[in-house]
Amino acid sequence: MGQIRVGTCSWTDKALVAGGWYPKGRRDAEGRLRYYAGQFPVAEVDSTYYGLPSTRNSLLWTERTPEDFRFDVKAFSLLTGHPTRPAALPAELRPALARQRGREGVDPGLLDEVWDRYSAALEPLRSSGRLGTLVFQFPPRLAPGRPAAEFLRRCRERAAGWPVAVEFRHPGWWREENADATAALLTELDTAAVAVDMVQTLPTSVPPVVRVTTPELALVRFHGRNSAWGTGTKEEKFRHAYTPEELSEWVPRVRRMAEQAREVHVLFNNCCGDAAVRAAESMRNLLGLP
Repeated sequence: MGQIRVGTCSWTDKALVAGGWYPKGRRDAEGRLRYYAGQFPVAEVDSTYYGLPSTRNSLLWTERTPEDFRFDVKAFSLLTGHPTRPAALPAELRPALARQRGREGVDPGLLDEVWDRYSAALEPLRSSGRLGTLVFQFPPRLAPGRPAAEFLRRCRERAAGWPVAVEFRHPGWWREENADATAALLTELDTAAVAVDMVQTLPTSVPPVVRVTTPELALVRFHGRNSAWGTGTKEEKFRHAYTPEELSEWVPRVRRMAEQAREVHVLFNNCCGDAAVRAAESMRNLLGLP
């Protein structure tokens, strides 16, 4: 049976910090992470989607967490095909990105340089054993098909030697007619499939399909079940307090994943106030974890 780790998709969310979950005197950057790492064994880093990480932060995260703590780190937006503002890049790379406007795709040379900087900054996490996986979350416009599969292969080649998990936002990847082919592709690429819990009443809803595609890791991300997912603000989109009944649906699924993978990471992204940490605590209890 693999190890199950439960945590949240951010420990720095402003609403969480302001909500009183962190004790007095533990609300600075160091205090927050040390306290969080005393409650949960895994966290997702989402800031690396919006801007390139820094070696300094990776070193600080390593110093402030136990040896057995794990960070799952989101891939930078340019690497996953999301729109990226030039200001999100270091100043010397911004002209190269600005020149891409109106063109199909991004210059591979720029992507290689961005990857080199991204991966170098995360090396302290990997060398210390604290890196769980890199999470490549692809945009809804990446629909299943040959061009998308080739794009995935190029992403995986760039990240060769690194653990990678993939979350699709286009529901077609995990619909019944494509699920086997999607799982086979991710297995071929030695890439973990991210299972998703979200509202299921929208055309963009990703089915809650569970497939273990690498023996090292399986990952579940809980986004909440708010019907404002496609139209609301961030707060409206993710505002959801999971009930014990909703979480119980996933207990047998998570346990089956742990029968097939060395580690299972269960991460809550319903980041409004303390909803994510409360859901993580409930899930930990339902799974009978210490």
